[in-house]
Amino acid sequence: MTRIIADISVSLDGFVTGPDPGPDNGLGTGGEALHTWAFSDDPDDRRVLREATARSGAVVLGRRLFDVVDGPGGWDDEVGYGAGEVGKPAFVVVTSAPPESVRLTNLDWTFVTTGLSDAIGVARRRAEEASSASGQDLDVVLMGGGAVIGSAIAAGLVDVLTLHLAPVVLGAGTPLFTGGAPRTLVRRSVTATTTATHLTYDVV
Repeated sequence: MTRIIADISVSLDGFVTGPDPGPDNGLGTGGEALHTWAFSDDPDDRRVLREATARSGAVVLGRRLFDVVDGPGGWDDEVGYGAGEVGKPAFVVVTSAPPESVRLTNLDWTFVTTGLSDAIGVARRRAEEASSASGQDLDVVLMGGGAVIGSAIAAGLVDVLTLHLAPVVLGAGTPLFTGGAPRTLVRRSVTATTTATHLTYDVV
């Protein structure tokens, strides 16, 4: 069964970027500390990253995050979603208007202009197609930014929330949660390493 999984790194004070994020400073000031775990040699960090990539049938992201990863200082063959891992999923971008051009033409991009729910629906179909082709259950992963994940949780579109809690206090930046209806979470797993505490919850 294809699940909708929100997966994001967050600081102890609830921010998914540092202050002043932008195309040339994607994670904001000090925000690189959020993703230290993703470059760690710790075997548990490597396993968490490997398993997350392996389960990804399609990935949803917002336009601001797309502009960062597709920008001149963004993803390449060594840095990016699934870099160094097997295969690459389809990417679905929520946007008001598609970009005029794409730098990362080796990746499978779909741009959805009719809202987050429709984008998740497109991603679900792509993940189900990938599941059929591979013979294993693959999921839709919402990788961010924070507004996309927060909105999806508030709208009841998320089945699983995975947080990579970094041992850093950023003080300001892009918050993951900005209000909305209460949600009950059921903790399924906790993995603590020197660089992060990896938390997985079912969203009830």
